[in-house]
Parts: sequence; C-alpha cells; structure tokens
Amino acid sequence: MWLQFDWGEGPRIGGRRTWLFCAWLSWSQFRVVIPVWDCTLGTLVACLDTTLRRIGGAPTYVLSDNAKTVTIEHVAGIAVRHPQIVAAGRHYGCQVHSCVPYDPESKGGAEATVRIAKALVPTEANLREQYASFAEQADACRLWCDHVNTRRHRATGQIPQDRLDIERTTLHVLPAEPLALALGEERVVRDDRTISFGSVRYSTPPGYVGARIWARVVGEELSITARTASGDLAEIWRHRLSTPGDPQILAEHLYRVKTRTYGLIWGFADRAKRLGGTR
Repeated sequence: MWLQFDWGEGPRIGGRRTWLFCAWLSWSQFRVVIPVWDCTLGTLVACLDTTLRRIGGAPTYVLSDNAKTVTIEHVAGIAVRHPQIVAAGRHYGCQVHSCVPYDPESKGGAEATVRIAKALVPTEANLREQYASFAEQADACRLWCDHVNTRRHRATGQIPQDRLDIERTTLHVLPAEPLALALGEERVVRDDRTISFGSVRYSTPPGYVGARIWARVVGEELSITARTASGDLAEIWRHRLSTPGDPQILAEHLYRVKTRTYGLIWGFADRAKRLGGTR
C-alpha cells in the first residue's frame, strides 16, 4: 500500500550539482533511484511517473518528506498539500502524504534508501571524482537498482524483485499518459529535430522526430522532457532560455538532418566548426 520517496544530493556533472530521487516500496523493499538536475515540481512528477511505471502500478499511498513541492504550509499542525501534487495523486490513483517530522517510523525507509544510494556518489572510497556525463550517471543508477533489487534483502530474507511480482497484483492500474499539468507545455518534435517555445526554436537530441515532448521553464533554462526508449519519462535536454530571433540549435542535434527545401544532407557539425560556432 505504501511507496516512500526522498531526495539525496548526487555527484556533480561538469561541476554542476545533481540530485538523486530515491523511492522505496515498503513491502517488497523494491527500490528506484533516478538522477535529476533539480527538485522542482515538474521533475518530481516525472520521477513519480517513471517510478510507478517501473514497479508496474500505483500503490494506495505515497509518502514523502515535507518538501515545498508536496506540502506548501501547515495549518494547526495539519499539512496543506500543493494543489498540483494533489492533482498528480488523483491522476495516478494514489494519495500523497507527508512524513511526521522527527518520526523515524515514517521517515526511516526513504532515508535508508537515500543512504545506501550514496554509494552511487563518487568519493575517495571508490577513487572516482565525478561521472563524465549525466547519461553515464543515469546508467549507473539503473545498474545499481538492478543489483539491489535482485539480491536477497537482509530484513525479509527474500529478493525484492520476486516480492514485487506479488505486490504488483495489489497495485492500481496506471493511466496511459503522464500528468502534463506539471511537466509543462506539450510540443511535437519537427522533422528538423526542433520545437518552438515562446517563439524561439530549440533543438532536441536525435531519435525524437514526431514524438510528443513537454517543455517548461526552470530558472533561466528550458527543460525538455520526453518518454525515452526504455519507457521512462526523463529530461532529455536543457537549453539556455532565449529570445525571438536567437534560436538555440546545437550542431550535435542537427548533424546529418535532411533539409526539406533542397533534400540535401548537411554535415552541420563540421559546418558549425568551420563557422566557429554551434548554431
């Protein structure tokens, strides 16, 4: 009936801070760890969507810490939920609750998941300073989850993946679509691998032509979220926010794209290098 989640600080990628979304099913002990760039509401909904689809359904309750993305305030000691997280719970068929402050019984499981997920963070102990890319960190998280979910759990004496097969029979059926309200505005990637947001063209990585994506503003950046080949809902790119007349188009995204007008294949990356830029 219960899924808990919490946030832990991840390693730095190119000097930039990352976070680890750590979720834990209380009965099966099945764990999910997802690296992200921030802890905003849109990122949280994307992580919940991915987690629920990995476990194969929605539990009755989702328990979290008292982050502002979940609890906006307390009135007479009663937590007031963020309207969009309430909508997310309604969309996925579960109720979102907050941990009782300073209560190890309600916070312990998620915090334990965060604690053991710290093994993913490079330290002097594993002789690694940082991951070379965000994709490499995401792969490391998936491998780590496969490892802990297929070994015998100390408390239950059973394998979490095997227990999940049993627990899955009690979970609620998931909606086919994610909650777009928190993910941002929906767009369809054009044949030239770009989208338009705020009258500005932004490029997307290869492999998403014709796909639906969601774009939202995070600080001074545009976050682009899409369903990946593995079925996970994940952020696929971030661009610096720009203004009309200044498109954000990366050569690495547009290399060998066929132009509509002339039907020619352009080596955009080589051309950009010759021109001394990336657009």
